Amino acid sequence: MSSIPSSFDPAQPVLHHVTCPGASQTDAATHRMAYWAWGDPTNERILVCVHGLSRQGRDFDTLARSLSSHYYVVCPDVVGRGESDWLADPKGYQVFGYVADMVALLQHLRAQRQASAPLDIDWVGTSMGGLIGLALSTLPPEASGGRLRKFVLNDVGPRLHHDALVRIGEYLGVPRRFSTEQEAADYLWSISPGFGPHTPQQWLELSRPLLRPAPDGQGLALHYDPAIAEPFRAVSADSTASGEAALWQIYDALRCQVLLLRGQDSDLLDPETAHDMTQRGPKARLIQFPGVGHAPTLIAPDQVAAVHDFLLA
Repeated sequence: MSSIPSSFDPAQPVLHHVTCPGASQTDAATHRMAYWAWGDPTNERILVCVHGLSRQGRDFDTLARSLSSHYYVVCPDVVGRGESDWLADPKGYQVFGYVADMVALLQHLRAQRQASAPLDIDWVGTSMGGLIGLALSTLPPEASGGRLRKFVLNDVGPRLHHDALVRIGEYLGVPRRFSTEQEAADYLWSISPGFGPHTPQQWLELSRPLLRPAPDGQGLALHYDPAIAEPFRAVSADSTASGEAALWQIYDALRCQVLLLRGQDSDLLDPETAHDMTQRGPKARLIQFPGVGHAPTLIAPDQVAAVHDFLLA
């Protein structure tokens, strides 16, 4: 059985890996998912933070560092991103495949603690990470290994604007090569205005983990598998609309406390959907951030404070 390391540096994350089942018949029998962990690994309070479509777990450094004295904070690199393996079959880059990996992660944490009961977990999900959390909530706690206690949905809900998905698909997976970190950061800023205002240093720190040496050693490339774009681009307006009813059903069935964060200028989560989420199901508490679109990066003090106040209340 896995054991929990006894020492840690609360100011820095520790990189771990968990073995996950193959996503399809054409993939390897297993793949590895990386996760960054902050805080005391023996802490019974666990916070899982899951990133957006083309991002990675280090997006949560500011939030995780600030909460590491209260939680064991776990920030996975969803498969195909960051330090996680790439899949041989792009069809595996789907939400329910990612849910299977999160189940492997929770069962791994449960085994480390030698816990007989499912773990009580809190969840922060940005965009895709929120959809993964919603899908995970449909599983019985014994099957998933965890029971949602508090859930932060960051700029995502059951109704998604297809135009925003098209916008994201225009740059997702396009091969890019950069000579310097600053050149890469400038490009990432050009496609990420919705993230809201950041200092140059903040943006460089957010961008740096998204880069890796190019395969031929000449310059830098983005640190995700370009093939994650294939299933994403197959999403149509009709399939987005048809999935909406299922997502509302999942949302309405939530039995945990929910905080909904929204960039006031978001093109993915509209004001009407956000309002509806406060009126039905778990009746989320809504906080909106002016001057921000899709999606808040949880670096600005007011954004971090909103998550703190909700999780630690």
